[in-house]
Amino acid sequence: MTRILGIETSCDETSAAVLEGDGDNVAQKSLVILSQDVHRVFGGVVPEIASRAHLTSIVPVVERAIEDAGTTLDDLDAVAVTNTPGLVGALLVGVSYGKALAFSRDIPLLGIHHMEGHLFAAALEHRDAVPPFTALLISGGHTLLLDVEAWGRYKLLGATRDDAAGEAFDKVAKLLGLPYPGGRYVEQLARDGDPARFRFARPMLRRNALAGDEDYYAFSFSGIKTAVLNAVRSSKNIDEDKSHIARGFQDSLIDTLVEKTWRAANSFSRQRVVLGGGVACNRTLADAMRTRLEPEGITVFKPSPRLATDNAAMIARAAFFRFEQGERAGLDLNAYATCPIPGLIAA
Repeated sequence: MTRILGIETSCDETSAAVLEGDGDNVAQKSLVILSQDVHRVFGGVVPEIASRAHLTSIVPVVERAIEDAGTTLDDLDAVAVTNTPGLVGALLVGVSYGKALAFSRDIPLLGIHHMEGHLFAAALEHRDAVPPFTALLISGGHTLLLDVEAWGRYKLLGATRDDAAGEAFDKVAKLLGLPYPGGRYVEQLARDGDPARFRFARPMLRRNALAGDEDYYAFSFSGIKTAVLNAVRSSKNIDEDKSHIARGFQDSLIDTLVEKTWRAANSFSRQRVVLGGGVACNRTLADAMRTRLEPEGITVFKPSPRLATDNAAMIARAAFFRFEQGERAGLDLNAYATCPIPGLIAA
């Protein structure tokens, strides 16, 4: 029985988790997530503040995760830490702590790609959320559509050419005077909106699109953001219109995500779709995805909100695969703001 401690500090959550098991039979023994609410004041994450908060939080968070798991540091078989992508200062806190801990206990160290962690998140709760499947990873910094042949073999089919889906939610929320982070507030507001009042274009969804076209799987959300800005500026009563604007924006973004995901699942004959990342918390998106795909025999898996947002359990889960592949990181492990997901193969 392998026992791995996961550490996640890529942005503004300090998180630690302990998992144990082998292969795809892995159990989550603990998960601690400490969020930094101070960033709400600034309407976005301030990197320097995030890094300093990680410094004060990392030790108690790890200690609590170890205690909740009913184990000790001496019982760990490996330490896994997010080392890319993310805010470099924030990543360095986790990487430095993880390296020191692994060295002090003379156990293996693994550096884990944050987005690969999101790929594994749903598998912690759904035993069938395993390859082969189509994956849609949607967060504040990324929108990625992948075909997952097997763990460690990923075809990147499409990505955003500008704003990520989560970033678009946050920017639209700000335009509508909603709190940060904006995703859940936009979704709540959109429930009372009339879908016919504001209809925004569905970017890169040409009716005559073919699988070989460059934009067939690609995303672009900057245009929707601009359309919302224009709608807000031209509104004569924004308090009356903002729920309708939120509905129009969300419908446009969700229709785009659903259609692109269907294209990928259909092209590669996948019977499973896995959602990951903070935007996967959006219930309207999950419902729309199931409505579109399940009649065609495609099952949609999504992690619970606690595992969809940034957390250390998904990092430890990805580490199990890498650990069993014999991968190890040296004490020269570094943090990188951006880096391709390991295991990418030609689409």
